[in-house]
Amino acid sequence: MLLLALTLVMAASGAVPAAAQTGTEATAGSPRPPELEGALPQGRLLGGGRLRVFGFQVYDARLWAAPGFRVDNFANHALALELSYLRAFEGQAIAERSLTEMRRTAPVSDDLADQWSAALRRVLPDVKKGDRIMGVHRPGVGAAFWMNGKPLGEIRDAEFAKRFFGIWLAPGTSEPDLRNALVTGAGS
Repeated sequence: MLLLALTLVMAASGAVPAAAQTGTEATAGSPRPPELEGALPQGRLLGGGRLRVFGFQVYDARLWAAPGFRVDNFANHALALELSYLRAFEGQAIAERSLTEMRRTAPVSDDLADQWSAALRRVLPDVKKGDRIMGVHRPGVGAAFWMNGKPLGEIRDAEFAKRFFGIWLAPGTSEPDLRNALVTGAGS
């Protein structure tokens, strides 16, 4: 999904990531995703950005949240992160990269890593150019995922959800420029 796709490209090329491109290309002309009506009905678009790695366009990301969202307390807010892929990636590789990014912010035991990895592989499919995955953070409950508007499944683990969405929203993210672009319309 997300930064994961970036790291997949980096892993394949041995490259270091380029900064995220912010601006209108990730948000302009994009309609409100229909799955938000049931999952986050009061959600409003806070911001978005395009992730590029050495000229490769990876995905456009958009962040949706209800009024009152504060990035410094993101784990206590319902939110939706939408990724529109600009190239193909295997679901298993996305799951592996997600776990690597989650471990950047705090240690994860091997047993827990195995559980989270299996859960991610269960809900994350292979993606191709044009596919759209949305993850919805449900504070205290976990995360739910959709692809192109169709449900993929849930991971009912609040700590997993906090760490997963922290890939993009935690202060220690590997992509601070993308984080800033995503939370442009949020309070501090």
